Amino acid sequence: MALAFDEYGRPFIILREQEQKSRVRGLDAQKANIAAAKAVARIIRTSLGPKGMDKMLTSPDGDVTISNDGATILEQMDVENQIGKLMVELSRSQDYEIGDGTTGVVVTAGALLEQAEQLLERGIHPIRIAEGYELASKIAVEHLNHIARKFEFNLINVESLVQTCMTTLSSKIVNRCKRMLAEIAVKAVLAVADLERKDVNPGFD
Repeated sequence: MALAFDEYGRPFIILREQEQKSRVRGLDAQKANIAAAKAVARIIRTSLGPKGMDKMLTSPDGDVTISNDGATILEQMDVENQIGKLMVELSRSQDYEIGDGTTGVVVTAGALLEQAEQLLERGIHPIRIAEGYELASKIAVEHLNHIARKFEFNLINVESLVQTCMTTLSSKIVNRCKRMLAEIAVKAVLAVADLERKDVNPGFD
């Protein structure tokens, strides 16, 4: 990982494999891996949330991409470090499974690794840290289930669905007309959804 500047004096981060020939072991290796993951998270952290900023990326061919989508940004980045590639794969998996939260999952992973680094420096074994995170995730899920609220809806009263859909558009360029787009999306989903099975049939058959 290195910090460089272009001809206009603008800083940019270069992620590359360690050039040193000697193999890094133990705590130093763990801290180096964490540093690489944190660097990736730091790059897209400013794109998180409704006030997140867009990133402008230029490909080797000169194509320019402007986006605040975590998956898009990471896909366009040339990451050589293997741990950095794992963060990119994490974002890709989130995009494939959920379709949203690609920035948040990488930023969260970076924050967890930052806390893990402090625990490693205190001499806590990595397995113990992993077990602690696993326990914490179970507690978090239980708490979310406890505070979750259920909303009743039907084909006539869909306001709760529209409000839910609108929240996903708050950080998008189209947020000025999110109400109209949310209503269109809800109508489209209800047109193909089996409300008894709680799923969607995208095949229209």
